Amino acid sequence: MLLSQRHPFFYFISVWCRRLQRYGYWYFGRTHFANKRDETKLAYRVKKHQSVLLKKLGDSDMQLQINKVTNLKIAASRINGVIIQPGQTFSFCRMVGRPTRRKGYLEGMELSFGVARAGVGGGICQIANLIHWLVMHSPLSVTERHHHSFDPFPDDGRVLPFGSGATVFYNYRDYQFTNNTSHTFQINLWFSEKCIEGELRIDQELEYAYHVWEKDHAFLKIDGKFFRKNEIWRDKILKFESGRVVESELITKNFARVTYTPAQYEDCCG
Repeated sequence: MLLSQRHPFFYFISVWCRRLQRYGYWYFGRTHFANKRDETKLAYRVKKHQSVLLKKLGDSDMQLQINKVTNLKIAASRINGVIIQPGQTFSFCRMVGRPTRRKGYLEGMELSFGVARAGVGGGICQIANLIHWLVMHSPLSVTERHHHSFDPFPDDGRVLPFGSGATVFYNYRDYQFTNNTSHTFQINLWFSEKCIEGELRIDQELEYAYHVWEKDHAFLKIDGKFFRKNEIWRDKILKFESGRVVESELITKNFARVTYTPAQYEDCCG
């Protein structure tokens, strides 16, 4: 066990050391961060996606899910309409800022050291997950992404491949991508009755699209413990040649500890 996990004081010091390092990178580094937002939408849509707001996650307190909606709306208001010009980098934590009670954030569910717990601003990773899914369907380059090393809850209406999200923790676990193209991009976020919705837009229509898919998904039992694995791949497809795939690439391999009993093992382990 790490020293920072044994005592709250050491954990506090560790977090702030990492935050100070990040501040130095933000304000003294050479990265050109996107910070301009525009309500006028760019001409073409690259990808749209929606994510259900309220989900029952194991035995967790549903009030944390309800509070999460408030947190999502505050965070989304800081990102909606952001313009990412050529050469610029999008930083989730830099755009959203530190979630605090003073800003109106409530206690939502967050995951830490393999445990689900209440934390101010909890749940805003759902926006990072959504944005990452949009970005994977574009030529934008992901330059920083973190994901949980464990799977804490059984799937509840999952529509995206396992391990395709992005976790954030202000500010040293950030989600960043860079626009290395000659195009300008824009992220738009809004809310419907049951979902948070988002889209990635561009100033000129691309000649190709992307398809993201899962391969070799499985649950494993090793030494009495459960694990989950898969691979996430991406196809680059020419739009105007009958959807011809011109490139396939492995995006990531996932291997995570599972903290529940997978359904296929319940009969023998229950």
